[in-house]
Formats: sequence, C-alpha cells, structure tokens
Amino acid sequence: MKILFATAEAVPFCKTGGLGDVCGSLPVELALRGHQPIVLLPAFRQALESGQPIERTGIEFEVPIGGKPVRGTLLRSRLPDSNVPVYLVEQPDYYDRAELYQEQGSDYNDNCERFVFFSRAVLEVIEQVAPETELVHCHDWTTGLVPAYLKTLAGRNVDFSQIASLFTIHNLAYQGTFWHWDMELTGLDWKYFNWQQMEFYGQLNFLKTALAFADALSTVSPTYAQEIQLPEHGCGLDGVLRQRAEDLFGVLNGCDYGEWNPATDPHLARQYSVHDFSAGKAACKQALQHEMGLPEIADTPLLVMVGRLADQKGLDLLATLIPQYAERGEVQWAFLGTGDPKYHKLLADLATRYPKQVAVRLEFSNPLAHRMEAGGDLFLMPSRYEPCGLNQMYSLRYGTAPVVRSTGGLADTITDASDQAMSQGTANGFSFSEYSPEALGATLERAIALYRNPDRWRQLLLTGMQQDWSWSTSAERYGEVYRETLARVALAV
Repeated sequence: MKILFATAEAVPFCKTGGLGDVCGSLPVELALRGHQPIVLLPAFRQALESGQPIERTGIEFEVPIGGKPVRGTLLRSRLPDSNVPVYLVEQPDYYDRAELYQEQGSDYNDNCERFVFFSRAVLEVIEQVAPETELVHCHDWTTGLVPAYLKTLAGRNVDFSQIASLFTIHNLAYQGTFWHWDMELTGLDWKYFNWQQMEFYGQLNFLKTALAFADALSTVSPTYAQEIQLPEHGCGLDGVLRQRAEDLFGVLNGCDYGEWNPATDPHLARQYSVHDFSAGKAACKQALQHEMGLPEIADTPLLVMVGRLADQKGLDLLATLIPQYAERGEVQWAFLGTGDPKYHKLLADLATRYPKQVAVRLEFSNPLAHRMEAGGDLFLMPSRYEPCGLNQMYSLRYGTAPVVRSTGGLADTITDASDQAMSQGTANGFSFSEYSPEALGATLERAIALYRNPDRWRQLLLTGMQQDWSWSTSAERYGEVYRETLARVALAV
C-alpha cells in the first residue's frame, strides 16, 4: 500500500512531543511489512540542522495563499536505517525560524498561513512525486486541511477524490483555531465555513475540518478514543466525534526499542537487561544521583519525571505533595523538562529549599532523559489526561515502575499492583483514578511500601521489563485500518 505521511514532526528531523516519535517510527515499521510509505514535513530550521543528510530535488511548485502565489521547493532525505523517503517542504519565510510553532510561549501569528501552505504542498507532492498514493495519513491540526483539499480540489494529473485520508488525533486539546477571516487564506469556498465542517464558535478550526472531511479518524490509544467522545475530554468537539464514532479507531502508539533499550543504551553509566538488571540499575541510580546533586543513598526511593511541565501532566498534584515528603526526607525527586513558567519557578524553589530531596533540570536533554529512565525507581505520570504516553513504556523496559493516573494510554498499558494483579503476575506499575493529591499520595505510599519488599518489587519490575510494547503490533493494526479505510472509499465511489 502506498501511503503518504503528512506531519509537522518526525524524529530525528524535528520534534516537540510524541507526534515526532510516531512519525519517525511507524513508517519504518510499515515498510518492513511491505507497505510503501513516504514522509512529508516542513523544512523547519530544526530539521535542516538535525544532522541528517538532505539533498535538493530540483522540484519547485507554487500555490495560492489568500490570492497571492507562494513558491516552495522540495528537499529529500530518508528515515535512518530504512529506505523510507522523507520530503521536506522548503519555504524559508514560513519555516526558517527558531522554533516550530511558537517562540517564548507565544504562537507565531501567521501559523494559519504557514500550515495552509504546507497542506497545499501535500497535494503538490502527490502530483509531482507520488501520483500513485492510495492513502494520506494526516497527523494533528497542522495537516487538518488536507482531507478537505482532497475532497474539494481538482488535480492536474491526479484524481484526488480517489485518494483516501486517515486523520490521527495525537492531542485533541491542540486544534489550530484562527480568526474567521483567515478562511480567505485557505482558498476553500466559504460555504464550508459552517457549524458542521470548518466553523467552531465563530472561528476557523483546522482540526474540526479534518474531523468533518477525513474518510477515517484515529487516535493514539483505545481508551482515549472513548474519552474524547465525552464532554470532559472532548474539548468542545465531543459531539462531532460521537457522530463519527463508527469511523474512529484507537490504535496504541508503540515504543522504539532501538532507541529505548537499557541493554544497548549508550547514555547509561552501565547497560543492563532483564537478566542482570539489579546491579545495572543500582549503578545507574548512583550515577544519576551524583549527576543531579542528590545524596547517593541506595535505599532511598528515587522518583523521576521527564517531559512538559504543564497542568496536564499533574504538576499541580505534585506541588501539594512534594513539600510534605521533602520535610520527612523519605524519598528523592528528580525532574527534567520545560514548560509553564509557574512550574519552572515552583520546582526551582523546591530544589532550593530541599536540595537533598529535590533536583531539577529546566531543559530538555535526550541523554539525560535516558539516564532518568534507567536511574529512577518510580516514574511519575499523574496526568489529568494522556492520549497515549510513551514514557511509561520506556520505564517498563528500563525497570522503573510507572505511577500513573488511569486515563488514556496510561490506562491501556499500566496494570495496578493490587494484591490480585500481583498474585496473577500481571501488575507492572501503580495507578489511581481520582484526580486529587490525596489519591496520588495514597498511591505513592503503596509504591514506597512495595519498594521496601525486595521480592515483590523484583517481581513487579520483571513483569514490566518482559512486556512487548513495540511498534510491531501497532503497525499491524494500522495496516488493518488503512485497508478498511480504502474499502470504504471504494464503496463510496
């Protein structure tokens, strides 16, 4: 099957979150199964400076943006250790910037125009590079107009109406909403600016556009697919998603064990596997404590957290609990990430007040993220919502027990260490349901108590380390979704 991935991120070219991991890994796994994927993304400065080999194709194109012609060129590369082609849409005025979507916490004010251009470029690439494309797999709001263009624009050499579209929601909270007059930039007829298709409370909404026009929809875990059809997690679009429930698939993301494997990880103080993890983790914990400036105490539980510092991630719950634990000196905390300035200040203040219990790095460092996974005893993900989550999968392989709120992909991957689950050998972490400091605190108490029981703790870690959350199963499921989507389009013609 010939599939074009339209995405704003793909590892190792550019990334701000899990989207980049998915679009850098899934195409490779699909290629191993006989599919023929290509990846298309903007030529962001981050991508051009990624160190990947990139060459010029000589292919140029021009698309109308709000009545003015804008030119672009195509660059070419490929995903590492694969034959999957990557095409990058070069337009320096739009993409040669310090960040992908925003700077200093503020979105670029021409984001609508930037991603209208990219969406139009998808059709140009089909015309000039991939006319045999059978399905376009679109990812998140930045590609939300692509399904609409496929349905409404006529190709010069390609019948776009014959090409199927699958739109994947990685995080429904990010929708791409803009001033209604930006509809002029899209080149689409104003008749589509209505409450059933592109309009959302008086604004132009890219993600809603995709929900209306795509042939099929997916999201990144089965539980999240159900949650987003409810008002609590539907972000105002739950009604639209309920209407399209039969077209919505929940496919769990996978873990790239080529990148996240403690047996081969070059960033660790000592590599280890499921067969010899006790000594390996002990060495990695000591090294991490030293690196983070914490006392090197082997039997003190080390709780780690890596990622975006935001309300979504449960930082408000931890803000209540950390001082209580720090006063007692029972555990150590280590944080890595950037995000909301209020959490930068909160964590920095805690690290100053409790230097022997709390350590913080307000940055993103991939090598340090690996060392956190290996050196921690417990990995914290008390999220308000979590479409899929990948760090809990990394943690399982690294023998670091996840502590999660049972939501989205966290509910689909983590089995709580209840007495029953422990006796059945299915427990791989700790989870709680109610979003409150009390519920998280009670779960941490259970986790610390189990940590003090070496035999049961070892059993818990072994269960997690032996589980397979690789892309293999996910890619197989996506193949099924592609075939079903193509069948639907064929029937509709």
